[in-house]
Amino acid sequence: MQGMKRTMRCAELTIENTGEKVTLMGWCHKRRDLGGLTFITLRDRSGEVQLVVTPESSDDVISKASRIRGEFVLACEGTVQKRSAPNPNMKTGELEILVENLRILSEAQTPPFYIEENISANESLRLKYRYLDLRRPDMQRNLMMRHRIAKCARDYFDAEGFLDIETPMLGKSTPEGARDYLVPSRVKKGSFFALPQSPQLYKQLLMLSGYDRYMQVAKCFRDEDLRADRQPEFTQIDLEMAFVDEEDVMLVTEGFLQKVFREVMEVEISLPLPRLTWMDAMNRFGSDKPDMRFGLELKDITEVVRDIPFPVFEDVLSKKGSIRAICVPDGASMTRKEIDALAEVAKTYRAKGLAWLVPSAVPRGSFLKFLAPDQIAAIAEKAGADDNDLILIVSDKDSVVFSALGALRCEVAKNFSLIPENTFNLIWVTEFPLLEYSEENGRYVAMHHPFTGPMDEDLGLLETDPGLVRAKAYDIILNGTELGGGSIRIHDQTLQKKMFSLLGFTDEQAYEQFGFLLDAFSFGVPPHGGLAFGLDRMVMLMTGSKSIRDVIAFPKVQNSSDLMTEAPAPVADNQLDELGISITKEKQDE
Repeated sequence: MQGMKRTMRCAELTIENTGEKVTLMGWCHKRRDLGGLTFITLRDRSGEVQLVVTPESSDDVISKASRIRGEFVLACEGTVQKRSAPNPNMKTGELEILVENLRILSEAQTPPFYIEENISANESLRLKYRYLDLRRPDMQRNLMMRHRIAKCARDYFDAEGFLDIETPMLGKSTPEGARDYLVPSRVKKGSFFALPQSPQLYKQLLMLSGYDRYMQVAKCFRDEDLRADRQPEFTQIDLEMAFVDEEDVMLVTEGFLQKVFREVMEVEISLPLPRLTWMDAMNRFGSDKPDMRFGLELKDITEVVRDIPFPVFEDVLSKKGSIRAICVPDGASMTRKEIDALAEVAKTYRAKGLAWLVPSAVPRGSFLKFLAPDQIAAIAEKAGADDNDLILIVSDKDSVVFSALGALRCEVAKNFSLIPENTFNLIWVTEFPLLEYSEENGRYVAMHHPFTGPMDEDLGLLETDPGLVRAKAYDIILNGTELGGGSIRIHDQTLQKKMFSLLGFTDEQAYEQFGFLLDAFSFGVPPHGGLAFGLDRMVMLMTGSKSIRDVIAFPKVQNSSDLMTEAPAPVADNQLDELGISITKEKQDE
């Protein structure tokens, strides 16, 4: 590159640059040789521009142009001129560079897939050659938007008086819900650090330390099974505030969301955002992260069907379960095969089956022989169904009914194209249960984490009926996905100990796990609370990506491995010896 210095990026050229000499650098996207004229599309992260080599170009330029292939790295000097045949599909489609000096900075093999937008290449191949996949324009736009969102967060919270403070990556393993990633200690053999599932305890300690308002774009780690919107390492926009209540945290959060949508998406968000209590969300949508871009609300038909001699309903009612329905507009046209497919969806959410009814003049249904005409009419009225609609019914304990119908309403909305495009629906869900009973563990577990504060008016229920206690917790939901969540924390030592007791910790166990926090709480704790956004999910939703992997530079796959570097991988025996670790090999089946 001696003697050449890039003057601008490819797509930064405008019509005002016509006649100027510029130096551009990037990758050859494609080359066309028209027998005397050679056209090269040069690409960098800003976009593309056309280079042209003519018969009047120097022999050196013509010779080099003939050697260029896709993904060669080039530097060129030339004059900006107007194209005789503009390309409306390119940002720089009115311009081209008449090449006067051309250098091949690096040659390239033929890549395993073409570098272009929306390719159909297998994802495993893309991830193995991630450095090539990241050259694609749509991937680069995703990561550039990620940068802008993170910058917007830092700018906004700085203006609101928050301090950006880093918290440790190596900490103590504490029971916070998911499995920890452990890091062995070389110095204290047999002991381990844990990578943080979140900065939760540290940010609470920062409030106790008097820092008042904290934020961090924080890396977090959880060793759990993956899905489309989950990774073993992920990023949070994390914040905590002292001397606040729920309204304070929600207000500052809404201001950030309004700013980020305005500046990054050019979308205006109206404030204040709508709110639903957890109970309302479950009763109406079957989910604590409801997608409210469409209707299909759940209807409780328990009392309407109570006297129907249908054995399935009778069994559920005897066990104090519920019977609920959704109405599919114009769903009467669905075939039995399509309805059976929906039943399979319901079964994946532990429903034993799916009852259905079409209340037309000649009614159809899976339990029609148990119904009288007036009962059909009553079910249709309660479900809000007309003659051409389909009523889908699930009967079971509430948790199963909610999860099954909540999933079905989303599946039906997708199948019937009921979800409006380019719409961002933001809502708060509040008043979560503080605790939920675990049949597996035979005790209560925290719905969020052990430091979430109960609502003041429910404190008496901690002794009499802990399952009814509501939390000072709130989640922000975007298009049916949890974008972030938080709570007002417990700052009273006695209440914190009570919470640990309800969760099954003895005083000794609580101190063993959280002794440093309990010690700190004895030195004066301000009321405090906060929230954490999932940055990866936010970028996924705002870019319209289908997978969280498309907005992370170097993601992992389903088994938490990295196809590009082949991590995790075995290490040398001497490294294990230094750590005092021996590997027990699994016995192979003979």
